[in-house]
Amino acid sequence: MVLVKGIMMILWLLLVSLFCKSTQDGNGQESGVLHCGSQNLKLTSSGQMILLTWEDTPLCSAVQDVLIYELEVLIADNKEHYDEVAVTPDQIGSTHSWNWTSYLALECTSHSVRLRSRYKNYTSPWNQETLPEVYPKDKHFKVGSTVTFCCVLPAGVVFGKMYLYGYSSADMNTTRISNQTYALTVHLNQASSNSCTNVICELYPSVENGACAYIGYPPIVTDLQCETRDLQSVECHWTYKDSSLPFKSPTEYHLLESPTICAKSPETSCSQTVQVDARERNWTLTASNSLGEVKLSDTADLTKRVHMYPPEGVTALSVNARNVSLEWKWTVQQYYNLSLICQVNINNHGENTISEHFGVGLNFAVLNDLIPNWTYNVEIRCRTAQHFWKWSTWSTNVNFHTKGDVPDALDVWMQVMDNQIITIWKVPLANQSHGHIEDYEVTWTKTTERERRNRTKVAPNNYSLALSLDTTVEHIVTVTARNIHGSSSPSTITIPSSNPDRTRVNTSLIIGSNGSFNLSWSASPTASCGYIVDWCPTLGKCTVEWLKVPPNQTNASIFSKNFKDGLRYTLSVYACTQGAPVLLQRSEGYVGEKKIQDGLFKSFKGQQQNWDYELSWEPISLREQTALIQGYVLYLDDNKKVNFSTDNPEATSLTARNLKIGSYKFTVKARTAVGECGATSITATLNSLTDDLIKTVFISLATVLGLLSLITIVCYRHWTCIKETVYPPIPKPVLTSTGEHGCRHFQVDQCHYSEADIMDVPELYCSAGAPINGLVSQENMPFVFSQTPKGYYNQPLKKYIPPPLTLPSMAIPSQSGLPSSSFRSEFPNLSYNLIMQPGNQQSNLCPELQEGTSLERSSDGYQPHDQTETLTTNQTEEDPDSPMSCVSTYILLPQSSSR
Repeated sequence: MVLVKGIMMILWLLLVSLFCKSTQDGNGQESGVLHCGSQNLKLTSSGQMILLTWEDTPLCSAVQDVLIYELEVLIADNKEHYDEVAVTPDQIGSTHSWNWTSYLALECTSHSVRLRSRYKNYTSPWNQETLPEVYPKDKHFKVGSTVTFCCVLPAGVVFGKMYLYGYSSADMNTTRISNQTYALTVHLNQASSNSCTNVICELYPSVENGACAYIGYPPIVTDLQCETRDLQSVECHWTYKDSSLPFKSPTEYHLLESPTICAKSPETSCSQTVQVDARERNWTLTASNSLGEVKLSDTADLTKRVHMYPPEGVTALSVNARNVSLEWKWTVQQYYNLSLICQVNINNHGENTISEHFGVGLNFAVLNDLIPNWTYNVEIRCRTAQHFWKWSTWSTNVNFHTKGDVPDALDVWMQVMDNQIITIWKVPLANQSHGHIEDYEVTWTKTTERERRNRTKVAPNNYSLALSLDTTVEHIVTVTARNIHGSSSPSTITIPSSNPDRTRVNTSLIIGSNGSFNLSWSASPTASCGYIVDWCPTLGKCTVEWLKVPPNQTNASIFSKNFKDGLRYTLSVYACTQGAPVLLQRSEGYVGEKKIQDGLFKSFKGQQQNWDYELSWEPISLREQTALIQGYVLYLDDNKKVNFSTDNPEATSLTARNLKIGSYKFTVKARTAVGECGATSITATLNSLTDDLIKTVFISLATVLGLLSLITIVCYRHWTCIKETVYPPIPKPVLTSTGEHGCRHFQVDQCHYSEADIMDVPELYCSAGAPINGLVSQENMPFVFSQTPKGYYNQPLKKYIPPPLTLPSMAIPSQSGLPSSSFRSEFPNLSYNLIMQPGNQQSNLCPELQEGTSLERSSDGYQPHDQTETLTTNQTEEDPDSPMSCVSTYILLPQSSSR
């Protein structure tokens, strides 16, 4: 039983705890729902309508059913209106809005709205928002007036400041009227720039409200002019200035006091049907807006103020190569009765030409002097001829294309190049060719032989022809162009003869500007057909360009799309005559100068001259000059010092004077119109004059020693050749005699003597009647060969000087490699003289003479200054038929070096 009670007690406690838990959970959920409410309330107004917006608090997300918001409107703190807004669960979390229109103007009293949420039987506390307002709203004010604005504050906010946007504080004054009202007084001195000007009332915390004020002017209308266009109505125009009230209060216009609105701003014209007659009337215009009204009037006779409508239906009828007929219609029938002047504007690829035409009810025109094969665009306008008032507007454009025709005459010129005459002509433009050019024809002939013409065709893509002509006489060259319609008129040029006087003129310098040359020249009485100016780059081959100038003009601006800066051009002026052109003037210059690159000076070198240093270079070619050189300047030590310059552009040297010993860096630059340029540098050291002298002496000595050494080496290596050339070997003597005993040879061989034998002169005797090898003297005297004393050479004995020995001419064979020689009247051996003298003394003979051998000493070399041997004979005059005549002379024989 106790156990049962215990179990029942436990069950009871469990049921009580579960109930309490369930109750607590339900109360928590109800408590969360009751905290759901509104936040971020914002109350605004428009006119007499107030608008409230708000959002749900985060706790409202637990709502599972419809949530109700209750709203109450309070006017002057009295409940005036009640309303409810139902929010479904799917709208929870979004922004909700509500509006209500008051029966009172909002500026009459304060308006407030309070809001709370209700869920089932639980409601949240009230949230109240009072409408802050600035008054007056959206009102128009005239510039120059003084206006007061007021700001009504809701409860619980603090006033910050009040101002008019765009105005300075000096033009505004703020005063406090009550705890909830403040006033702002402003002098309006400027019109609203856009639609309106904002009046701002700032409150705390972070609340801003305001009003829009339209500040402007009464209508500003000037320059009223009235006219007629159709002779049945009046049309008036005026000038309008913005009053700054275009949207809230546009300006309205009434014509001739009519209650009907004729126009509204920003329109500046209106018309009204009237009876147009030939009299003056006052035409009145009334302009008004919310700030005022203006009246204007114009007095005019409308028959003198006819502003025509433009022609309609303009068409091109008969279109030919050089003329066309135009026709049009009038929309106003009265125009056909008026005397009219019409202008036709002819547009030729951007170039406009106007032609005028006259007539009553004019409705056609003929245009002449048109370009064949060319497209034109025309438009027409007209006016009355009797009383000019205004031109009509231009008609719509009409296009037409003329028919083709033969080409225009070519613009021909000449160019002399490489002994050839180049006839050149300008490419015909589209308005000159009048169709596709098929070819060109060139004819030429001497001026003295006009009946004999040479002729050739040139392809349409070539615009020149080189001719090899006799330059001693003048030639006439004619060029024509041909298309499908025929050939152009011939263009003729006379080629002058190569007379130097015709082309000898002085060349002047010219400076270009703005990409062109401004050229002028003196008038020439020979220029019957004007002048020709041609130009071309000064260097290299080029195609000449030219410009033809009328006779009454002596200047021209030369421009070409081919001009380049830094390139030198030659410009020539010719007089156009009935014959050959005459050269009048020649100029050279640059259309635009460019700085010359560094390293301009070639072969740049220096040389010391005492205490000066001279820098020199090669003449500068025109090809290197991209600007006109006006002179040169010499800098020392990195442009820090300059004392040396020249204004001569042809100079090739500069000298730095009175320098001190040391090292210098010399830099030479060319002076041009675009600055100094073309820098070239060299570094050199200046030495004292004594050092230069010593250096010169040492260099000279070294040069001499070097030459001597070279000569010594050469002589040593070629000594054998030199010895044979200076001292050639002397052949051994060979004596040959012919006669009844035949040819005999005297040969001296192997005669060796010591120094002791020098004074003992050996002699060779020829005994009478006993021929030695068949040779005897005329007196049958023996031949004596004696050796001369030492130091005595090729001299006869003093005791007797016989006449020379004459030998018959015979050949002596060469032995031991010596060259052969022949005896004439004497021995023709230049190395020694054969001298024979008579002698009776006996002496030591050399080895006996052997027949058939030559007088030759076997020796290794020739020693002419050691010992010589003399062959002497006793002279006889008795036997002239003797085969040999001996003369008392000496024969020097070379002495062997070994005994």
